[in-house]
Parts: sequence; C-alpha cells; structure tokens
Amino acid sequence: MSTPSALFSDLLTSITERGRSLIGLKSAVGDGMPQAASLIERCEAVLSGRGEASGTALATEVILRYGALDAVDRLTFFKALLHRFGPDQDKLARIAKAWLAEKSDAVAADLHFTSEPRRQELLRRLNRAPGGTRALVAMRADLVATVKTDKDLAAVDRDFAHLLASWFNRGFLVLRRIDWSTPAIVLEKIIRYEAVHEISDFPSLRLRIDPPDRRCYGFFHPALIDEPLIFVEVALTDAMPGAIGPLLDGERKAVSPDKAKTAVFYSISNCQKGLAGISFGNFLIKQVVEDLRREFPKLETFVTLSPVPGFSRWLKSANLAHLSVEDRQLVAKLEHKTWIDEPGLPERMKRVIEPLALTYFLAAKRDDGRPVDPVANFHLGNGARLERINWLGDISAKGLRDGAGLMVNYLYNLDDIEKNHEAFANNAEIVVSNALKKLVKADARGRPAEAVGR
Repeated sequence: MSTPSALFSDLLTSITERGRSLIGLKSAVGDGMPQAASLIERCEAVLSGRGEASGTALATEVILRYGALDAVDRLTFFKALLHRFGPDQDKLARIAKAWLAEKSDAVAADLHFTSEPRRQELLRRLNRAPGGTRALVAMRADLVATVKTDKDLAAVDRDFAHLLASWFNRGFLVLRRIDWSTPAIVLEKIIRYEAVHEISDFPSLRLRIDPPDRRCYGFFHPALIDEPLIFVEVALTDAMPGAIGPLLDGERKAVSPDKAKTAVFYSISNCQKGLAGISFGNFLIKQVVEDLRREFPKLETFVTLSPVPGFSRWLKSANLAHLSVEDRQLVAKLEHKTWIDEPGLPERMKRVIEPLALTYFLAAKRDDGRPVDPVANFHLGNGARLERINWLGDISAKGLRDGAGLMVNYLYNLDDIEKNHEAFANNAEIVVSNALKKLVKADARGRPAEAVGR
C-alpha cells in the first residue's frame, strides 16, 4: 500500500510532467545543459507567477540544473541569490518613508512583506517540486561550505536557515525506534552518519541496536522518509559509566532491561549538513526519556557519556604558566601518541589534567559567554548538569587526539531540567554536581574558575 507521502509525491510528479509539456521544457539532464546564467533566468521564471503545473515543472527544472553545476557555477548561483534576488530596494525605500510618516499597522505590514528577500519566495516555490525539500537541504549543505570562504553569502544562508527551521519544526518530526528490523537503507545511513563512535560494518551496528539492553531512536521528516535527521544511541545499565570501551565491548554481559537503573545516551549524531544550526537534539532527548520511562518504569537515572572534542585544541593555546615545569612537560606528552602505553604515566598525568579539565569546562568561554566546548553547550543548554569528568574514558585514537582521553557525564535530572535550562540560557550559569564542586575547592594548584553555579 502506498503511503500518503508517496501518493503526494506521485501527484507532484504527474503535475510536473504535464507542466513540462505545457511550456515545452526539455529535460535538464544531458549534454548541452545551460550553466549558471541560464539557471538564474529559470529562477526568474519560477517567480513570474505561472500556473501550478508549469510552476512545478520550472521548479523541477531549476533543481535538476542546479545538481549539474560545478563549484564555480554554484558560487555564481549563490551570488545571484544574494544580489539579484534580494528585496526590491526602491519599493522598500518608498514604504519605509511612508512608515516613518504614518507609522500605521497597515504600512508596517507592507514594510514587513516588502523587506523579505525575493529568494525566500523562490525557495518556497522550489520546495513544491517533487523531492524539493531534499534538494534544498542538499543545496544548503553546499551553501554552508561556501560561506566558510565567502562571508557575504551569510545573508543567503540566513534565509535558507529561516525557511528550513519552519519546515523542520518539531511538529513535523516523527520519532522512530531504529532496530534490526528497520529497512536496510536507513541502517546503512546510521553507519555512515555515526559521528561520535565509528561503526565499521553491519555486525558492529547490530551490537549497538539489537541487544535487549540497547536502544536507538531517530527523528525523521515526512519529506525525507528514509533520511534520519538526528539519532541517539542508548545503553541501559546498572550504574553511570565512566568509559566507553565497556559499553561497546561485543563480549560484554548484557543487562536485563527490566532491572536496569540507568539510561546512558552515549552517542548523538546530526545527519544532515544542510540542516546545520537547526536544533533537534533537545526535543529528541526529552522525548526519548519519556518513551524509556514508559517502557522501563524502574529507570532512575538519565545520563550521557559524552566526548570532549575541543579539549586538546584548547590545551595547546591555554596559558599554563601557573604549572610547574614538570607538570607542563607532562601536558606536552599528550602530543606523543604512545603516552597512554608508558607505565605509570597516565596516573601521573591525571593529577595535572583533571584540574585543567575543570578550568576548561567552567572558565573557557566563547565571545558570547558560553562554554567553548560544543557538547557542553548542547547538554547544558538542554538543562543537564555537569556531573562527572572521567579520566581515560575514551582511549581510542580519536578520543586521545581530540579530548586527551577524557569523557564527561551530563545528568538529566527530570525535576531540575527546566530550572537548569533557564539558569544557563539567561545567565550562562553552569550547574555542576556536588562532587565536582568539591574538586574545584580542593584544587589549590589550578587557576580559580569562574562562577561555578549552583
């Protein structure tokens, strides 16, 4: 039986084909396809107000032609979106002048609609084509990469992000459990998109999602049925873990789910580069917590086991003048790939690295006053508490390279989530566990951290 989404897609395809015949369009695929200049003219035609069938056909043509552009022509296209498809400057100036004179609600409404760049309406119309949403997400992925070297295009990116945030708001997202019965096309993408702890093949994936004490959930969108937007991997355990190795060990002894006390979120991966900056994780974690509580009423603790991806980079630029020469030499040994195997060295380094990690989490800030660590920003912003720092929590090559082997537990105390979220959102206050507060007070060697929080 066809799904409603598939039926709608078939209808759009039928409309498109009729529209192509009406306006005499030839396929955009094949030799001799016009490049960026012709594509831009097609975009003008999309905005010209043609009927539904011809408009859908033109939108499809634009999407197909865009897919054949090389990097140079894509840049030309994005530049045209910036300069040629912005607001009508003359009309905007007239209405702005009228508002300054009159300041009525009617003129304010005119000002609002006139200030909208034409490219936003163009993107809305392109979205009507079969597969339009998927194509625009891919287009925005190209744009995100281009903005890194051409900051002028940030205005175009804001328009993409504005519309995509509306089309991918929580009301449209569907939470699905991913298990071994999930279609292979989705399972292949879980392997490909896993961004925290690499999954090498299908047998490795099965160890993550098939055992009774393992769960995996993802958000999906009706326009991208087989494309996960974000997914989280969960382990059901007896207690809060401090290392990732035992969780991923294929020979581990499984925990009976009905006896588990702790749910561990050990990997969260965003899948679509074209949806960068559009947050799904906060909704995902909260909904997964509710689903797990219903399935396993005995669960008491919801906690992460998170990487610290920016710690090694921060250490390289940190002012370590307050450390002794011997301790600075120990920190320098992190550059040597074999330090983890030197007898007694990891124990000696722990004494130096743990206080530096406290400073990193509590005092290292971005320009906006938020923590420099992206994972910390995510979980603290969702209302979690910085619970525990785990030395040698991840001794994989990636874990040692990026985070000096550190991992962190963020605790989601269901009674405090909203209060913690407000403290972080309004005052950048980092809520930490009592155990970490004691470590801060006991650390007479390290520099004082900024306000520790409650």
